[in-house]
Amino acid sequence: MAVLIAGAWPYANGELHLGHLSSLLPGDCLARYYRLKGEKVLYVSGSDCNGTPITIRARQEGVSPKVIADRYHQSFAACFEKLGFTYDCYTRTDTPLHHRIVQQIFKQLYDHHYIYLKETKQMYCTHCQQFLPDRYVEGVCPHCGAHARGDQCEACSTILDPTDLLQPTCKICGHTPELRNVSHLYFALSQFEPQLRQLLAKAEEKGDWRENAIQLTRRYLDEGLQDRAVTRDLPVGVPVPVKGFEDKKVYVWIEAVSGYYSASECWAQETGHDISEFWDERTISYYVQGKDNIPFHTIIWPAILLCLGKKALPTHLVSNEYVTLEKKKLSTSRNWAVWIPDILSRYDADSIRYFMLINAPESHDADFSWRAFIESHNGELLGAYGNLVNRTLKFIEKLDDFKIRKSSVDPEMRQSVEEIYAQTGRLIEQTQIKEALNDLFSFIRRLNKYFDEKQPWNMVHINKVSAYQTLNTCLFSLANLAQLLSPFLPFSSEKLGRYLHLNPFVWKMIDCPEQIPEKAEPLFAPIDHSKIDEEIDRLNRQSKK
Repeated sequence: MAVLIAGAWPYANGELHLGHLSSLLPGDCLARYYRLKGEKVLYVSGSDCNGTPITIRARQEGVSPKVIADRYHQSFAACFEKLGFTYDCYTRTDTPLHHRIVQQIFKQLYDHHYIYLKETKQMYCTHCQQFLPDRYVEGVCPHCGAHARGDQCEACSTILDPTDLLQPTCKICGHTPELRNVSHLYFALSQFEPQLRQLLAKAEEKGDWRENAIQLTRRYLDEGLQDRAVTRDLPVGVPVPVKGFEDKKVYVWIEAVSGYYSASECWAQETGHDISEFWDERTISYYVQGKDNIPFHTIIWPAILLCLGKKALPTHLVSNEYVTLEKKKLSTSRNWAVWIPDILSRYDADSIRYFMLINAPESHDADFSWRAFIESHNGELLGAYGNLVNRTLKFIEKLDDFKIRKSSVDPEMRQSVEEIYAQTGRLIEQTQIKEALNDLFSFIRRLNKYFDEKQPWNMVHINKVSAYQTLNTCLFSLANLAQLLSPFLPFSSEKLGRYLHLNPFVWKMIDCPEQIPEKAEPLFAPIDHSKIDEEIDRLNRQSKK
């Protein structure tokens, strides 16, 4: 079975924050899990180095867009590595290969008459003396009244055109732009409404899309699909491969989502592999993104694939809701955010991964608070999981005559572990990552209770057979937990695997380790409670800068 996992591309115009991590982390869990099962996996993503956000940042700093793109692409790649993301290819949209692939796709759509010329109106700033790309226009959303960009309202997820905005202003200078006639190329999106309705119906029937993806896609279809402009007057991006339009750039509707295919081609060129099995009708594909990117993956990209005659339509939509911070909306402009390089400089990657997964906004918004994060680490990772590992291995270390006996493992616990593999795998495949991890920690709490009830520290003086059965059962359970938790907590799992002399992890139940465990260090260190106030104070000071 071939599994394509496509992570959304963060804009390389600022550091990653918790919102990015929340939406992208499920992709790595899926990739790790399917590799443990022995499936063929291609996990791709990259930095979006084209478009308006980069040029706005470059203009603000007085540098070239490439300086901005290079800076944040390097930062993104470093953060993903520290967090344990296992991309097969993490690339960028300003590579020659990406430009060539996008132009090929655009030209194919144009040659098959899915792209056509249309006279339209576009915002023009007389003060800046230029036509304004969508993100250079801001105003009031006509649907919900929130402040919105010219391409989309983040508050209600409505796809917009700058001409839709109320009270529009130029983001560069703040003046009110005017409408002027202009020629652009448009994508005949409305032609694909029947096929996209079929795709939605299939997703509803199988339950492979998150509910927010189903509801939002149905809303777009019920409102009626509109043909969308696919060229823009941008300084940076992929040049349009159509005569007379060479000075324009391919707009994000086509360019960004085509990155999944160009990243696949990049991986193929680097490794010598064939990507065809990851792009046919048998492919299982997971598209991993935040709620605001849903229409790109349920409307735009499927329509493009249908135009190209490719049958690898998205099978799973992993679209998280939003993350709030200390009960307030994340705001990069007000610096009300937890930046990933910053949190990684002070806390372990597994602690961050655990909290963001166990509190994931899979069906509704979720809040990150420093108190909850630190108490979660101390109470669950350290207090439950770390404590179970430490008490088991330290006790075995003190017993000179302890023998590993597979036959002495509690049969009930053995059956439970076998069932957990099946249940956890099913939940991960259904993208219920939060529930899968919660179930594993329920099992950890059950093991701690088992250890307490069996009292091996007392039984070793009364009934060694009973005491050693308890320890063998816990050792067997820990070996399997190292594997079961590795998609979620890769670093501590790897550490525990070394202590237990485990072979490369697989997704199936294993017996007790063959050798006595190595002398073990704690998996996790405690975080002092005083850090809560320190971090909240740091956040408040940061937001006032």
